[in-house]
Amino acid sequence: MNSLGTDGGGAAHNAAYNTVSGDAVIVGPVLMAQHIEGLRMPDRAPDAPPSQGPPPSRVFVNRTKELAGLRDAAVALAGEPEPGMLLVVGVGGVGKTALVAQSVRRELKELFPQGQLYVDLEDLRRDGVVDLAAVLGRFLRALGVSKDYVPAGLAECTALFRSVAAGKRLLVMVDNAQHAPEARALVPPQGLLVVIARRALPSLLMDGAVLIGVDPLDEAAGTELVRRWHADADEGTAADVVRLCAGHPLALRAAVEWLAARPHLTLDDVVRDLTAAGRSGAGDDGVREERAAVMGASGGPQEDGGGVGEAVDAVLDSVVAEVSEHTRKLYELLGVLPGTTATTDLLRATGAVRVDEALGELVSSRLAVLVESPDRPRRCRLHDVARSHARLRARALAESGRRSVLRLAVDFYRDAAAHADALVFGDRFRIQPPPSRPLSQLSVKEPLFVGRSDALDWLDAERVNLEYVVRTAAEHEWYEDVWRLCESLWALYHSRKHLADCVATGRLGIEAARHEARPDVEIRMRNQVARAAYELGDLDHADAELAAAADLLGPAAEPRLNGVVWETRGLIALAREQPDEARELFERALEANRAVPDPHGVVVQSYNVGQALVAGGRWTAALDVLDAAADVARATGDAPMLPRIGLVRARALAGLGELDRAVAAAVAAADGAAEIGQLAKFDQALALLASLAERAEEEPLRAAYVEKLRALRRSMGLKPPADGTG
Repeated sequence: MNSLGTDGGGAAHNAAYNTVSGDAVIVGPVLMAQHIEGLRMPDRAPDAPPSQGPPPSRVFVNRTKELAGLRDAAVALAGEPEPGMLLVVGVGGVGKTALVAQSVRRELKELFPQGQLYVDLEDLRRDGVVDLAAVLGRFLRALGVSKDYVPAGLAECTALFRSVAAGKRLLVMVDNAQHAPEARALVPPQGLLVVIARRALPSLLMDGAVLIGVDPLDEAAGTELVRRWHADADEGTAADVVRLCAGHPLALRAAVEWLAARPHLTLDDVVRDLTAAGRSGAGDDGVREERAAVMGASGGPQEDGGGVGEAVDAVLDSVVAEVSEHTRKLYELLGVLPGTTATTDLLRATGAVRVDEALGELVSSRLAVLVESPDRPRRCRLHDVARSHARLRARALAESGRRSVLRLAVDFYRDAAAHADALVFGDRFRIQPPPSRPLSQLSVKEPLFVGRSDALDWLDAERVNLEYVVRTAAEHEWYEDVWRLCESLWALYHSRKHLADCVATGRLGIEAARHEARPDVEIRMRNQVARAAYELGDLDHADAELAAAADLLGPAAEPRLNGVVWETRGLIALAREQPDEARELFERALEANRAVPDPHGVVVQSYNVGQALVAGGRWTAALDVLDAAADVARATGDAPMLPRIGLVRARALAGLGELDRAVAAAVAAADGAAEIGQLAKFDQALALLASLAERAEEEPLRAAYVEKLRALRRSMGLKPPADGTG
């Protein structure tokens, strides 16, 4: 039997070691078990059920029928073993979300105490398409799954969501849904899905969804609401306001908020302003056509109806005309900016003044909303009804003014993304120069991010906005900004596995490089796309990109560009189980990095050579290469590479049959990974240790490692398989 201890006599078994590291010999199962108990485990995720969604309004009138419909349908569906579905439909700003929030507070929260999840799909929609994997990733993190375990692909995210949510009666609220498939993908295994949309989605109704219609308020309900807000209002005047606002709650709220900020005026002044606005715009076919064009350009549905839409526009025109000048400029600025959300730092960078005051006025006027987000700083966006109105107003601005705002936004994101990339990947090889501004100049109150993890979270939170910015730069032919953004975004795409995004933006990066006649940049862009395709399993696409990049290697002076292409080719060869070809390619990449020299590149390519040698069964040669790589990594402070090298060393030692040393290397890799928060590598190390113990026929040790692995998975919010090793 192979033993994890020595096979000598009593002297060896009486030896004592205080630590286990490097190639120290582990003496006996008892000592090994003691070290198992000492392995550092990450903190367990909070076990509180999520309670997401916008807060309910304190002032809520009428909607008795709709609330009863929501309650009765939810009660009936809550008792079913299969998940239920409600479809809440009404024009934009009519109060659908407020209705659902009120229902959650009154009844639904008690029906679904194991968690309420909420997403506004407008925050993640680009070109009419929602990144559903990102939505499910948010849900998984809210359910306690560590971000290190959230997969990139939609299928994997869906499978994990169904596993983690199994047995939980969840309430999932999906706001601003436009198409049935995007809502259907978010149905929990048990519980209730509430879909909020501007129009009925027939296929959801065919799936059994219960329809709850939300109409504009009638005169009686609207009048009651206005008089709740403005107690001394004359009933007839309040009814006039309701009529002029077409019973639209958002328009009513905006009108009364406008009045509340001007105590010297009366409700009659509101009526006069709205009447004048209606006369000036209601009959203007050009305005209606422009409004429809803006709604279409923003990806929003166009089911608001002419009368309601014109009434809302009239109210918004009146409100915006009376706010402070800096607030009006901020409103129009939000209509120009690319993306879906904005931070105060971005707003200041693009020319806004008195930002906190102006944003507060927009929020209090119900024109802007604060976006629920775990990241900092807080984000805001215009209400979806106000967004089309702001974009319409922005179109009236001078082209030079709009272009200047976009130029400033691109500059801000280009520099911020470059700083984030530098924190995530350190001294990796980059073609672009350092950012023109220090990180401290990009924010006022606190840094945008501090440290690697914070920088990566910022990139992830800004992902949709960054992709809009890349496209905006491409549309304005700011080609250098396009490829610089794409190069920086590799830190996000590689780390969080947003691989499809990498392919999409990478195509723009390739075109930008070609416009600038930069073969070095094109090689880099094509290699990034190839790496994404490789990780997506599309090896033929990766090969095609690399072939196009190889044709450009001659004019490119930087030797590391040869190295990155050879490295990706080597990874593809490994995936195709061609270890000898992979080794030759990695060795060429290694020599390219030595020629610079690039210490990190030397470590990475040595690690790759070691992987190829292990795959080819050349254990001793692999150890020589990996030991040298570890020495360089320690000398240069390249700590993230050490656990990766240790895991491959452990496999090489196991291949030689030296199980004691293999276990020691795997333990050192586990400790190193835990220390720097590489949870995926920690997970791999535990699985490898369990496998090594099983091979040595040390069942107690195998069981101990399996239990550690199960504990890790549980602490990360996962449900491990029955055997704990999957």
